[in-house]
Amino acid sequence: MKMMLAENIRAFRKERLLTQEQLAEALGVTAGAVYKWEAKLSIPELELIVQMADFFDISVDVLLGYEVKDNRIEATVKRLREYRRSKDWDGLAEAEKALKKYPHSFQIVSASAALYSAFGIDSGDKALFRRALELLEQSCLLLNQNDDPQVSEQTIYGRIAETYLGLGEPDRAIELWKAHNAGGLYSPQIGDTLAQNDHVEESVPFLSEALAKLLSDLIATIVGYINVYLTRGDHASTQAILSWGIGVLQGLRKADKPNYFDRVSAALLATLAGSQFLSGQRSEARDTLIKAKELAAFFDASPSYDESDIRFITRIEGASAHDDLGVTAIAGVRHAVSQFENEEFTALWNRIEKEEENHRE
Repeated sequence: MKMMLAENIRAFRKERLLTQEQLAEALGVTAGAVYKWEAKLSIPELELIVQMADFFDISVDVLLGYEVKDNRIEATVKRLREYRRSKDWDGLAEAEKALKKYPHSFQIVSASAALYSAFGIDSGDKALFRRALELLEQSCLLLNQNDDPQVSEQTIYGRIAETYLGLGEPDRAIELWKAHNAGGLYSPQIGDTLAQNDHVEESVPFLSEALAKLLSDLIATIVGYINVYLTRGDHASTQAILSWGIGVLQGLRKADKPNYFDRVSAALLATLAGSQFLSGQRSEARDTLIKAKELAAFFDASPSYDESDIRFITRIEGASAHDDLGVTAIAGVRHAVSQFENEEFTALWNRIEKEEENHRE
């Protein structure tokens, strides 16, 4: 419950054009007493509150101006998240109240742990990390209540590991991350923490795995955005994200040696050309298709699916690269062109491809 008594006394006094002295005289108190009420230095006795409400011709409820919070679990969790987002440290007191009221609620315990952890990171205060650790361990015991698909035992232990890192115990953090690293979820954190703690060589395989997964996710995300933007007819956004993505992938080449991402980039270039063609940029589309063809030919002349040929990445045990673009990179370009189902664009590609064949003859 939040009261607005001080603010309301001031507001109703000013509404009636009264000074603090005049209100004090009407209530039979000193001007200093009114000042303290409005400055939140003291609270008037109940009898005076009733007297003031009568004087202002309002109810006591209106004078108090109290707000009753929605203290149900869902609403409380939402407030705790907002405290964290806005970096409002009043949220810690709110969390402790909620924990007393709902000590066995997974949602409350988890949200409170996140709040303490976030403020621990912001301040470096180990006491906050220790409280976060207590709550995270408690949340593990309440996990059967969880209905959030993005939260699991694996993710909670990841948060516990982060907390140990905040407490200055990197070895315990690494141990926990390794034990719950299914799908390479914590490879970036493991690699980074190892590298920062003089285990450079041990960190490299984890960093390589993390970068490879990041790039795979990046390509999938870019393709997803392409489908969104093309469906909307937003060619400016299509071309922007493709240009950015292709630039990132092309930055992964080791000298003049082809790597798997050249094959992917060739198909993305063909998609970029399709967007340019549909938006009336016929000359640019032709130039981009030529680049796609040249890059595909570069890859097909000496195809490499070895991840260690990619800049920054070393060999990853058990890794392999697969896609549905076709057997060759040039087949991937043809596939990308065909996806537009545009006869003129396909004809443009056929002419470019035929020009190359004639040149070879």
